[in-house]
Amino acid sequence: MHPGETIALVGPSGAGKSTVFTLLLRFHDPDRGSIAVDGIDVRTLDPATLRDAIALVPQSPTIFATSAADNIRYGRLDATDADIRAAAESAEADDFLDALPEGFASELGERGARLSGGQQQRVAIARALLKDAPILLLDEATSALDAHSERAVQHALENLMVGRTTLVIAHRLATVLKADRIVVMDRGRIVAEGTHDALMAQGGLYSELAKLQFLD
Repeated sequence: MHPGETIALVGPSGAGKSTVFTLLLRFHDPDRGSIAVDGIDVRTLDPATLRDAIALVPQSPTIFATSAADNIRYGRLDATDADIRAAAESAEADDFLDALPEGFASELGERGARLSGGQQQRVAIARALLKDAPILLLDEATSALDAHSERAVQHALENLMVGRTTLVIAHRLATVLKADRIVVMDRGRIVAEGTHDALMAQGGLYSELAKLQFLD
C-alpha cells in the first residue's frame, strides 16, 4: 500500500480478509513471509507502539457501560472535552448525544443499549477520529444497517478516511468503487487486484462476487 491509499479487501467467507487485520495488529505473526509498515517488519515493533499507529472500526463496535464522552475518549485518554466534541461532530454523532438526558455525560448502558446500531457505529468512528492514527482498518461498518443509518455512517466514514491509509473489508459496491485498488482474496491468497472495471472485465472470482453480492 502507498501512504494515503484506500484498499478494499473482497472475497468469500473464510478467504482470509479478517486474518489480514489480525496480522497487521500483531494478534498473530505470519508463519511465512512478513508484513511491513513504512518498510519495518512489524515483528520487530512493540505491539503497543504498532497499535498506536492504527485505528480500527469493526463491524460490531465495543461500547462500554460508561458515559458517551468516556466512550469516545477511549481513542485518546488525554483528550479534552473540546477534542471529544470535535470528533463527535466530524462523526455526525453530536446531535443524538446532545439529545440524551445528560448529553455527553449520559451513560450509554451495557453494550451501548441506549443507542441504535448506527449510533453505536458513529461513536466508534468518533473514537477513531480522536485517535487520529495514520492507518485505518475498517471492517465495513454499514452492512447491517438500515438505509437511513447507512447514509449517516457512510458520510462519517468518509470524514474519517480523509488523509489516512485505509484498508477496508468491503461488503458494499459503493465502498469498492471508491477504493483506489481492490484486492481479491480466496483461501488465504491474493488471486487478483485492480479497479472494479478492470476486474469485471477479467471475469473470474471478483466478477462472480460482484454479481452475487455487491450488485444484488
